[in-house]
Amino acid sequence: MRSGIHPKYADVNVTCSCGHTFTTRSTLGKPSLHVDVCSACHPFYTGQQKMLDTGGRVDKFRRKYGIK
Repeated sequence: MRSGIHPKYADVNVTCSCGHTFTTRSTLGKPSLHVDVCSACHPFYTGQQKMLDTGGRVDKFRRKYGIK
C-alpha cells in the first residue's frame, strides 16, 4: 500500500440522544460523535416495533403468497 494516502483510523466515543454511549473506530477525525438513534433505543432492536397494516396489505400478501 502507498503511504500517506489513507485516513487515520481512530477510536471515537459515540453518544446517543437517549444517553447510551459506546466506543467504536472511525475515520471521522473527531474524538466524539452524537447520534439521534442507536441500537439501545431504536424500536426495531428493542422489540417495540409495531407492524402497521394499512388497507389490509399484509393479509392480501399472505393470501396471495401464503402456504395453501
